[in-house]
Amino acid sequence: MSGNTQVLLTERPSGKLETSNFTIRDGDMPTVGEGEVLVRSVLLSIDAANRAWMQGATYKSAVEEGDVMHGGAIAEVLESRSDRFAEGDLVWGEVGWQEYAALDARHLAPVGDHRPLTHHLSVLGVAGLTAYHGLLDVVGIEAGETLLVSAAAGSVGSLVGQIGKIAGARVVGIAGGPEKCQWVVDELGFDACIDYRGEKLSRALREHCPDGVDVYFDNVGGPILEAALFAMNLHGRISCCGAVSQYDSDAPTGPRGVPGLIVTKRLTMKGFIVMDYADQQERAIADLSAWAADGRLTVVEDVIDGLEAAPDALVGLLAGQNRGKRMVRVSPDPVG
Repeated sequence: MSGNTQVLLTERPSGKLETSNFTIRDGDMPTVGEGEVLVRSVLLSIDAANRAWMQGATYKSAVEEGDVMHGGAIAEVLESRSDRFAEGDLVWGEVGWQEYAALDARHLAPVGDHRPLTHHLSVLGVAGLTAYHGLLDVVGIEAGETLLVSAAAGSVGSLVGQIGKIAGARVVGIAGGPEKCQWVVDELGFDACIDYRGEKLSRALREHCPDGVDVYFDNVGGPILEAALFAMNLHGRISCCGAVSQYDSDAPTGPRGVPGLIVTKRLTMKGFIVMDYADQQERAIADLSAWAADGRLTVVEDVIDGLEAAPDALVGLLAGQNRGKRMVRVSPDPVG
């Protein structure tokens, strides 16, 4: 091991993120201290939150210019100076956009025996757990209710809608482009999908949600959240997962109708972070695993090869190019 390929955020984006905001360098190999492990990244998670971290501190610290880009990854332990992990173990943690890292073993979690390994970033990872808890535990869903899901073809939304169908709800998605919307209906089993780029949202919501919306799972914020507020039924519930439409902009726009519509319709809006439900992870993984195994849940993954492709992978994700969970394969899967 002679070097450590790293991707640095060298310029904070002004407006939309571009690959030119990053630099790829051959950094030094990390040294391992007491209580640490040396890991090699295998699968790097690409998430809209990566962009949000460039704007400032959220539930974690901001990415500063010159930093190795932040990001979670599944990694293989190459050397251990901790009794928590041994050489050859697979772990999940904040590895960053780099090939190798020396990390405090206390901040890493073991990766289970389920295979393929990619499922630990998609259906059994943050995406699946966010979809599961954000729908079932944050707002709940009942058979016969109408569930509206934005970013319906994305890593979280694609799973939220399917979980809603398992619960017996009528599910309407929102996605960008007629082909993607058709895919959401044909492949994921949504009852309908609205093309926010080609259809007037207010009219389409009246057409596809004639009885109104009982539950809205919001991944995007902005004008789509605004349209959903007007379509909500009395005592409707909104699970606020993210605002991807606002991350890649210097001038984010909030929805009108806040708090007016929330008051008059007696709506409940609740934000959450998946770590809030860590004590219920075992239940979630058991359900998600069973649904994937019996075919009720289609797992969609978008795997791109090579750490050098990570900047383009994130730019593309923010532009809506992905279907399902996007990740970058940094090194070969050590378990096949």
